[in-house]
Amino acid sequence: MHVNDVLPRDAIPGIDDPSFGAEYFGDSNDRVIVVDDPPRAYPVRILSYHEIVNDTLPGEGGTVRPIAVTWCPICASAVVYDRRVDGRTLTFGTSGKLADDALVMYDRETESEWKQPLGRAIAGPLAGTELAVVPATMTTWKRFREAHPDGAVLQPVHEPGGPRGATLKQVYDMAPYDRYDAAEGFGLREMRGEGPERTWSQAGIDAKTVVLGVVHGDEAVGYPVPAVEAAGGVVADRVGECDLVVTTLGGDIQAFEDPGHEFEAHDGVLHGDGTAWDPTTGRSDDGRRLSLVPARRLYAFAWQDDHGSDSFYGLG
Repeated sequence: MHVNDVLPRDAIPGIDDPSFGAEYFGDSNDRVIVVDDPPRAYPVRILSYHEIVNDTLPGEGGTVRPIAVTWCPICASAVVYDRRVDGRTLTFGTSGKLADDALVMYDRETESEWKQPLGRAIAGPLAGTELAVVPATMTTWKRFREAHPDGAVLQPVHEPGGPRGATLKQVYDMAPYDRYDAAEGFGLREMRGEGPERTWSQAGIDAKTVVLGVVHGDEAVGYPVPAVEAAGGVVADRVGECDLVVTTLGGDIQAFEDPGHEFEAHDGVLHGDGTAWDPTTGRSDDGRRLSLVPARRLYAFAWQDDHGSDSFYGLG
């Protein structure tokens, strides 16, 4: 693992006191990270400028669930973590470092450093500790609003205006990130023009192919979007002791616990056990719901950095 300093600590400011509302200033096709109970959307447009949101969700019986919604623009790594470790709630910020071109977070309580896609402390008093992944999905703002008419969306921290009267879309400009995503290269060098140039030799998949990574027990499998699409948009598999169904039918890639049904895709709709299931929310036409599997959505190079070249579904 190669770790290098890029920026001062907290130069990219995380959000520690998030606010939510019904309106979103961005575009209908903007990507959002979604958590349920209650449904909240965290736009990638905002996360690209803050990278970490320390939030708290209501739990059962009056309890709370402290979570960290995290995003690494270089790795396109969207992961939601539980902030509780050994009975202590941690608060995360950006360290200014990269590990294998991935965001390195730090916690303010122990100053341990954590590799964001891996969710593991790589330095400090908590080194070797892993954060629990919270089930989440990625979809578009339009799909989120259709599925959750009363759902809330993260509000911007920065204000419009300034000397040139910038709009919120200009303040949270996605052009630099869109250029990086469209470029052939990857890593810090492609994003900022500095750092070592990286090469990619994995056959059958590009470095910036979107992968859904599932870790269960000692096993880790990354599901590339093209491999799932080639299987008709639905893949049934087993990772460790977890039986799951991976689907790309909802416009992105999600994984649900497999209740034992035979799932098929018909005209872009997920069918199983005599009913249709929404491939984004997991809800069925007869009122049932599939459970999301904790997973990471990220670029292939970042998944391979952490889990090796043999960890991809459908390759080799």
